[in-house]
Amino acid sequence: MKILSGLSVAPGIVIGKALLYLEDDYPEIPRYMISADQVEGELGRFGQAVEDAAAELRELKEGSREISREQSVIFDAHILMAEDPDFHYQIRARIESEYENIEWIVWEVARDLSQKLMVSSDPYLRERAADIADVSRRIISHLMGIKRFSLSDLDDDVILVAHNLLPSDALGMNKSRVKALVMNMGSRTSHTAILAKAFGLPSVLGISTATREITSGDTLIVDGGAGKVILDPDEETLGRYRDSVADYKKNYAELLGLGELPAETLDGHRVALKANIEIPEEAEDLHRYGAEGIGLYRSEFLFLKSGQSADEEMQYHAYRSVIKAMKGKPVTIRTVDLGGDKLLSGLQTAQESNPLLGCRAIRFSLSLPEIFKTQLRAILRASVDGPVKIMFPMISGIEELEEAIAILEEAKGECRRRGQSYADRIEVGTMIEIPAAVMTADYLVERSDFFSIGTNDLIQYTLAVDRGNEKVSYLAQPTHPAVLRLIKAAIDAAHAGGIKAAMCGELAGDPHATPLLLGLGLDEFSMTAISIPKVKHLIRSANYEKCRDLAYEAVNCSSYKQVNALLDQWAG
Repeated sequence: MKILSGLSVAPGIVIGKALLYLEDDYPEIPRYMISADQVEGELGRFGQAVEDAAAELRELKEGSREISREQSVIFDAHILMAEDPDFHYQIRARIESEYENIEWIVWEVARDLSQKLMVSSDPYLRERAADIADVSRRIISHLMGIKRFSLSDLDDDVILVAHNLLPSDALGMNKSRVKALVMNMGSRTSHTAILAKAFGLPSVLGISTATREITSGDTLIVDGGAGKVILDPDEETLGRYRDSVADYKKNYAELLGLGELPAETLDGHRVALKANIEIPEEAEDLHRYGAEGIGLYRSEFLFLKSGQSADEEMQYHAYRSVIKAMKGKPVTIRTVDLGGDKLLSGLQTAQESNPLLGCRAIRFSLSLPEIFKTQLRAILRASVDGPVKIMFPMISGIEELEEAIAILEEAKGECRRRGQSYADRIEVGTMIEIPAAVMTADYLVERSDFFSIGTNDLIQYTLAVDRGNEKVSYLAQPTHPAVLRLIKAAIDAAHAGGIKAAMCGELAGDPHATPLLLGLGLDEFSMTAISIPKVKHLIRSANYEKCRDLAYEAVNCSSYKQVNALLDQWAG
């Protein structure tokens, strides 16, 4: 028996047999010289392979009944990538200068593009290398006449083990047969992780040795909540986890039974529990978890899926579908959090040496006011279908907030001139993600209808830790006293200004932190929907005054280890 630890992406416990899925198992790609008069013939082969690959992607997209229109856009992104003129130009330029066979040229160009993304400091860009690998391997397969094994053809229940599952495979797989996912690679920003959460698929990513240590047919226990995989468990462990599976299903069913009951402590203190979503179709399933609305709709997924600027109509229909699905419950849409090096067609800016401190989020939007207004108009138009809130990410001071609000007013004026209706009252919120925003929160509160604390970036910028850097990511501790004091200061500033304080970072959905956040005075918790029932149960079992005592003690601890020990003692 061996325990492998990784990154928890989606909770749940699954016991089953492994299927090792290695898309890297290619025959060796041939490499040989060609003559100048063979170049056009090779390019003709390339063109045919691209046509075949695009047709295959379209067939996968149209043939799957289990994916939504929104998810299918990932297939569209891969088709666009395969047919991208710049990609074809690079292929032609390389083959005309090096006179080598087309399979090798495609592999080299794709490798160069992937390597440029892999060295980026932005974890999102590192994950996008998988998309390039997906498209290039599909083209090379057609060039070499390799028939790819399709995960859509699975006949048995499996736990899928892969090095780095390609997004199109995640979309096309037979989800009734894949019961859990284990990967060497991956982060919470990868397409695959996002889709795993949307599918409710227990998943553990980032186990670097998974495909070396696990073989097809091995018995595995995947504990998605704990972020661990048990390989070849002994009978005692197997029996214990079988009981855990039954208990988990029973307990979770009971938690779901809390339904529309309020998130209210034993002594009558009430808070709101909302959901974070990545893709519009997630909204359909939020009611069963008892979500009181959407506290964070990450709108950039509309841009990132297609790899280019999302037009107004596309955005309008996406926002409208989410708002209508929520049936009157409020939807908070975060304007795009794109970085300066996201490489979006038509939106490219100069390469930045440190994009995490560069032109991203609200800075990116303010630098492209027409693109920004396009998004704001789409949100405004959709607001007639239900309550909508807008929040601006990565605000560092009052100047940025006022400029963003001014552009919002311009967008309203354009809607009026076009005869396009929008709601009379749309709340505008500020995301608190930078220490500077906390320190000037007394000014920001004057122009904000609410605060939403983004702990992922607040931790990163407070502790000077790139959470995507495995060498230092262990330092990104959400319970560091400096982080807790900033959270408390932001909440206190909101309340002093007469507005509510929400939190939409991962900390909001961590049951271990629930009593602490309650005690700090947080008004609204927004998290992955499947976390809501557990957090609600903890809130309904807690005493608010005791939570306040806990928070006071935690904020005055000297280290995160002391805070964690305190929370462990509380959980008892």
